[in-house]
Amino acid sequence: MEDSSSTPFLSESQSADQLEPPKHLPVPSLDDNFERYIGDFGWAQLLQAFLVSFAWVFDAQQTFISVFTDAEPSWHCTAHQPPAAADDLCASASASASDVCRLPKGSWSWDRPADISIISEWNLACAGSIIKSLPASSFFMGCMIGGIVLATFADSSLGRKNMLLVSCLLMSAVGSLTIFSPNVWIYSGLRFLCGFGRATIGTCALVLSTELVGKRWRCQVGVIGFFLFTLGFLSLPVIAYLNRGSSWRYLYLWTSVPGLLYCFLVRFLVRESPRWLMVKGRKEEAVATLKSIGTVNNSSFTLSFSGLMVFEEAETTTDLHLYSVIGILMEKRWALRRLSAIMSVGFGVGMVYYGMPLALGNLPFNLYWNVTLNAMSEVPASLIAFFFIERLDRKSSVLGFTVTSGVCSIMCVVIGGEWESVKIWLELISFFCTCTAFEILLIYTIELFPTTVRNSAMAMVRQALVFGGVFCPVIVAMGRGNGYLSYGIFGAVIISCAMFVGCLPETKGEKLCDTMEEEENKQMRVRSGSSLGLGLGLGHP
Repeated sequence: MEDSSSTPFLSESQSADQLEPPKHLPVPSLDDNFERYIGDFGWAQLLQAFLVSFAWVFDAQQTFISVFTDAEPSWHCTAHQPPAAADDLCASASASASDVCRLPKGSWSWDRPADISIISEWNLACAGSIIKSLPASSFFMGCMIGGIVLATFADSSLGRKNMLLVSCLLMSAVGSLTIFSPNVWIYSGLRFLCGFGRATIGTCALVLSTELVGKRWRCQVGVIGFFLFTLGFLSLPVIAYLNRGSSWRYLYLWTSVPGLLYCFLVRFLVRESPRWLMVKGRKEEAVATLKSIGTVNNSSFTLSFSGLMVFEEAETTTDLHLYSVIGILMEKRWALRRLSAIMSVGFGVGMVYYGMPLALGNLPFNLYWNVTLNAMSEVPASLIAFFFIERLDRKSSVLGFTVTSGVCSIMCVVIGGEWESVKIWLELISFFCTCTAFEILLIYTIELFPTTVRNSAMAMVRQALVFGGVFCPVIVAMGRGNGYLSYGIFGAVIISCAMFVGCLPETKGEKLCDTMEEEENKQMRVRSGSSLGLGLGLGHP
């Protein structure tokens, strides 16, 4: 047992001004103290991690809900067609919107009630692709702008918990208001606000859940969010199938009201990150949080005061925001080159990742089963990234998965119509490869940049992913009536963007650097070693 007289501690009965850390002992870090009290994984931490990560369910639902609410319903020719010429047109027409627009008014009708989709309710079947894709594009535009505007609040004033609460509340509240949309313009504006609120949910949930546990369990806790996102994606076809034949507004009701109830759970049950509290000087709250979720008996709970002070000072010197990192990256050509390359790859991956589920309505298959199979393909992608990431080369993995995804997408267009069953499997393989590339790309980004700019660089890469999603609804709308046309564009874009991986260094097994200077010194050592090896090779035949 440690001698309390030789190592002063801050406890509930002692004040900070009565204690001075001994100068002859090494100063413990805050992370060491955290590991002491929350290193073991207890039920309290499991509950906290699950509650926080459950926000991913509602995030996934709002991200992909337009697959059903904005879908093109099927139609049929009516028995009382006006002129005889309409008979020939209707007989030769297929069930696409482009054919509907060639038919006389009154010669056709929707198979189901008009309010099952915004396309049929607001007579958008013959509208241009820009109008049809406006709601989905507005959502992703809101995600991009929200990610820029709200990026720093979780690190500065609001904290992780409050930012998560505000984001979920805004997203769910706007989703509930969407049911009152009278036209496509109001609907698109509300989708923009929904995306704006949703922008920081994934980041806040991931950061907060991992900061509530010790190092040993961070990877396992982090992957909970990815599986819950898949669960939210999988829940959509179930809810939509149960809601078939009813208004699209009920889909927003069934997905938004539970999100509002979840906000109450976050408000009263979720604890703030003790690390963020400590950095902000709120030590009493941090200690209370650690006591409530830690596995150590509260009666023996103490915390090294000197370690807290040092950690706070270290954190404030490296607390950079998204806006200040841009200037730093502009000064370092190697950093700007890396960021430009990884964002280019992210743009292509994001377009396919968000675009393929939206394009499922263009395929001649059951929409409910298509969405279910695509959602399930995220599960093996997460497992591969989780279990094999230590063995995979970053460059070759990202390049291989993205190119494979692109090739499969293009093959959906190339092969003939008699191979329809093969096309759906090619689409699933393409989406699976994109999901795997998506997750490896995020890990790759973490390893490419030092600690001082890592969070900001990650935020910018995520914005590039969302920026790709802004364009995919337009491409999907253009592909309506043209079968797999949108998949050909997706394939060409992701392959083209994947080529930028060649501009990036390999990071597998490399040590993570903390500062820009440390990263530069590491690169100089690599180049010096390569030059020395080349010189030795030339000197010996």
